[in-house]
Amino acid sequence: MEKYDVRFKKRFGQNFLKDINVVKRIVDVSGVNEKSLVIEVGPGGAIMTRELASRVKNVLAYEIDEELSEELYKRIEDFSNVDVLFQDFLEADLLTDIKHYKNDNIYFVSNVPYYITTPILLKLLKSGIHFKKIVMMVQKEVGERFCTAPGSREYGSITVLLNYFYNIKKEFNVSRKQFIPEPNVDSMIVSFTEKADKLKLNDFKLFERILKDSFQFKRKTIRNNLKQYDLKVIEKVLAEYDYDLNVRAEMLEVEVFVEIANALSK
Repeated sequence: MEKYDVRFKKRFGQNFLKDINVVKRIVDVSGVNEKSLVIEVGPGGAIMTRELASRVKNVLAYEIDEELSEELYKRIEDFSNVDVLFQDFLEADLLTDIKHYKNDNIYFVSNVPYYITTPILLKLLKSGIHFKKIVMMVQKEVGERFCTAPGSREYGSITVLLNYFYNIKKEFNVSRKQFIPEPNVDSMIVSFTEKADKLKLNDFKLFERILKDSFQFKRKTIRNNLKQYDLKVIEKVLAEYDYDLNVRAEMLEVEVFVEIANALSK
């Protein structure tokens, strides 16, 4: 079991993995190879960074806590293929940061700080980078939300958005006891693979806005949540799927929202 000589900071969501077997399993799931560039967020004590570096061409890691630099550099000193940028990943210019790397494919593999899980996914989604695979450790209930089906209470706008872009798979659960310090929740490894056959979408920003508005008040109907749009157009699309304006957003499949956005964009 790994031990760390660091001061853990709650504000950065620092919970470090301590079992190398869990780490190896995560990297196995990712499918990275010796021609890959891997982006990692929150390398922390470098247990994942080292495992990745032993298998891939390059690792580009983002760490917000500069006080970890001494411990981090000490743990990766045997690897010349790891670059660490001490900055907030959410403010990084990813396309600029990766442009000098030569690789066959790009992966994202991370035990991310849980409080910024969704912002990180949205940044990756909108980055313009085609990731071969995204593999993330997330809070278990958040992972369930990403993977849930229509009709579930957990089904929300982020579920629809992610499922439009990615095939999402629950890989395996990780007990809270595998971390230092031990968090209050269990975790889940979730993988995201970009869909090759995405439905045609005319206006992504409109689609994103419609999703946000549709789920704004979970107990209200589409008629109420989308009343600022052309309800006749929406009603016509819903009828094609045997729904009406009294349906709630949590009942609608991804393709219904795509059709609504496309119809409203004309």
